[in-house]
Amino acid sequence: MTATTGTRPPSTLRGFEAAARARLEPAHYDYFAGGAGDEVTLRANEAAFGRLTLLPRVLRGAGVPRTDVTLLGSRAAMPVLIAPTAFHRLADPEGERATARAAATTGTIMIVSMAATVGIEAVAAAAPGAALWFQLYPQPDLAFTERVVRRAEAAGCEALVVTVDSPARGVREREVEHGFHDLPDGLCCENLRDGGRVRPLVMSPDISWRDIAWLRGITTLPIVLKGVLNPLDVPPALDHGVAALLVSNHGGRQLDTLPATVDALPAIVAAAGDVPVLLDGGVRRGTDAVKAMALGARAVAVGRPVLWGLAADGERGAARVLELLRAEVELALALCGCASADDLGPALVGRAPC
Repeated sequence: MTATTGTRPPSTLRGFEAAARARLEPAHYDYFAGGAGDEVTLRANEAAFGRLTLLPRVLRGAGVPRTDVTLLGSRAAMPVLIAPTAFHRLADPEGERATARAAATTGTIMIVSMAATVGIEAVAAAAPGAALWFQLYPQPDLAFTERVVRRAEAAGCEALVVTVDSPARGVREREVEHGFHDLPDGLCCENLRDGGRVRPLVMSPDISWRDIAWLRGITTLPIVLKGVLNPLDVPPALDHGVAALLVSNHGGRQLDTLPATVDALPAIVAAAGDVPVLLDGGVRRGTDAVKAMALGARAVAVGRPVLWGLAADGERGAARVLELLRAEVELALALCGCASADDLGPALVGRAPC
């Protein structure tokens, strides 16, 4: 049974968002959908993709495109990953378990949020075939942070995605209007469970390169920095042994009026050299993913679209969203004359007239 009982399930990401909005409590929908301040950055992430055009090549004889990609040793069937988002059990009772099973079904990588409502061990157990990365907010208590890292390692996570754009928590006015502060009874951030208590998630203004150096010293997992927008931050990242960069403005949820991620992408790619660059923010179509990859991203990550699928139809809905995106990527590659993402480049991207 789908969320649209008696009718066909949604066939587009927009359709899944509408179905999710109809099912979710308004406060929970706005928690997922909202952004910081006037939501300028939230809107800009999508609008920036709309200003970019694709300039296909023809008569290339490229055949059926390949969509698979290998990132930091993790293989994915598509260059679309699941971005870390919190509180999946607000969308579906199975929460992150269902999302992980959708990732396994579609063969992609799930970045599990530190603020997940299912612990990393249970997420991994629910989907043995899923490739999992773990998102980490370094906590002021380094001993506790190390315990969280060890849990992620023991669960089989293949990379640490360290969020570095959150020395403080942004103000999302939709949440303020709803008075949404705490999870409902029975739900908590299970990765913050420490012995007999659940710790608060601390966004520390003291986070610095020292934390990255410390992490590099306690784990052999590759480290991805999430939240890089300024090319001046790339050289110290490389100096600290970072394995990849994730261009992100936190989905417009932290500091408003930041640039759209796809606009910030080329400068980061230029500064990163051979280090892989990923992108999240505003990806709503396979063509968005192809545009980002043509501008140098190795892959993209999506957050809200997967949540809409999860809220609309649980595991099946989340998997369907990912399947739609993979099919759209494959079609866009074919129509651009590309055998794989390796054939993409900046010459295939233009800019629409203002």
